[in-house]
Amino acid sequence: MAQPSLARPILDAVTAHYEQALAAHGPTARGVDWKDEAGQRLRHQQFLRLVGDDPDASILDLGCGYGDFLAFLRATGHRGRYIGIDIAPAMVEAARRLHGEGPDRVFLLGNETTETADYAIASGILNVIRGADAGAWQAYVDGVIDGLARSSRRGFAFNMLSLDSDPERRRPDLHYADPAAMLAAMVARHGRHVAVLQDYGLWEFTMVVRHPSHTARPMPDRPYPAPLNSSQRRPSNSNTPG
Repeated sequence: MAQPSLARPILDAVTAHYEQALAAHGPTARGVDWKDEAGQRLRHQQFLRLVGDDPDASILDLGCGYGDFLAFLRATGHRGRYIGIDIAPAMVEAARRLHGEGPDRVFLLGNETTETADYAIASGILNVIRGADAGAWQAYVDGVIDGLARSSRRGFAFNMLSLDSDPERRRPDLHYADPAAMLAAMVARHGRHVAVLQDYGLWEFTMVVRHPSHTARPMPDRPYPAPLNSSQRRPSNSNTPG
C-alpha cells in the first residue's frame, strides 16, 4: 500500500463515497456504485477466469463491499474459504448482516491484511480518484496491486475503468487507465503469465495474473491426441501445407 500520509486522503474519499452510495441505495449494485445488477454480475464472471477451476481454493476479496461476490461464488459451486475486506465500516456491517461469518467466511475492516489466500481479487477499488494528486494516486494503485500479489499464492486479478471509453461519458471523479500500459506494467513486475480481458461489453478491463508456480491452470479439457503413426497417416499432396 502507498505510504499512509499519501494514501490517507484517498482512503478517506473512497470510504465516504461508498458509504454515501450504500446509505442511498442499500446493499445493491447501486450501493457499490455500479449501474445495475447485470453489470455487477458480469464483472464477477470475469474473475472466474482466475478462480473458476479451483472450487476449494481460498479467496481474498479486497474492497468486498456488502459481500455480493461471496454469494456469486457460492452460486457457481465454489466451496473455498472467503476473506472479505473493506475500508468502509457500513459495508462490513452490511456484509456480516447479509452473509454471517463462520469457518468458510469472514469479513474484516481495513484496507489491507496480513492473511494470505490462494487467490486475491479487487473489483472497483481503483476507480474513485476524486481529485487526488497524480503521484499519490499512482502510489495508491501500485500499493493495492502489490498487496494483491503478496496476499495470493496462486494468482490475483483486478479491474479498472478503461481509457478506451468514450471521452464525453467519463466522470471527472473517476480514474481511467490505459489497458495496454497496465498490461506492460504487469508483465514487467509480475511475469509473463498475464491476461487482459476487455471483451465483455463494459468500458473497463480486468487484469488476470498467475504466479509462475501455478500457470498450469486452467488445465486442458482433455489430453492432446497422440501423434499418428506412419500406417495411420493419409497420403498428402506435396503442394498442400502440412
